[in-house]
Amino acid sequence: MNKSDLIKVAHLLKSARHVGVLTGAGISAESGIPTFRDSQTGLWANFKVEDLATREAFECNPDFVWQWHVARRIMLINTFPNPGHRVIAWLADAVDQLTLITQNVDGLHQAAGSPIVHELHGNIKRTKCFKYGHPIEQSLADNHPDSPPECPVCGSLARPDVVWFGEVLPTKVFGIANDATIHADLFFVIGTSGHVQPAAAFGLMALESGATVVVINPDPDSAIPGGMFLQGLSGVVLPQLVKHGWGIPASVFQDQVSTRKF
Repeated sequence: MNKSDLIKVAHLLKSARHVGVLTGAGISAESGIPTFRDSQTGLWANFKVEDLATREAFECNPDFVWQWHVARRIMLINTFPNPGHRVIAWLADAVDQLTLITQNVDGLHQAAGSPIVHELHGNIKRTKCFKYGHPIEQSLADNHPDSPPECPVCGSLARPDVVWFGEVLPTKVFGIANDATIHADLFFVIGTSGHVQPAAAFGLMALESGATVVVINPDPDSAIPGGMFLQGLSGVVLPQLVKHGWGIPASVFQDQVSTRKF
């Protein structure tokens, strides 16, 4: 991690009028959550995620798809936000305006205290009905670990409120994300490989709109040409930015212990 680049980004962050933040699986991996494609273990090791996260798969075998999502949700129960999540939550009050967009479905940004989180791919903690999208009380879903319950409104089967392969991203959230890429003067791309569309285009769109784009990632291949790159984990890099920008020790975010699960 280049210290001069770190200090430069810290100063840009402190003076920014509108900060856009896009997070991906990498920031949650720092909390011990396997990335989407690395989560196939045990019973699910011989299945492709594409076979377990589509409308067609649910229609073919709703119990099996439901059980896989329940297993993922259970895996997250004892998972907590890491310093990367906590810094982003802190920044929401420290900068003039911050728009947080995430590709993750785990709810860790909310658990860290981020007041507004725009979820591109939904949230695995929520449940809706398959046919019309009616919200379903999570307690009803939790009481049916082996097969999806029926929607109390229309009788359709319940499903996780996440975006499956082949489905359209939520229009409102996608519009907010687009707006942030156009109007932010500083845009962070954190913990995402940049290979999942359409979110992968946001960094380039922000760059083309005049923003300074900063990629934070351990993998140098995730760098965006024309942007800045800070190599490292978000839980290491983000506290350092706050340290250089506001003089707050990085240990403040390292030592925090969240009392809110998932």
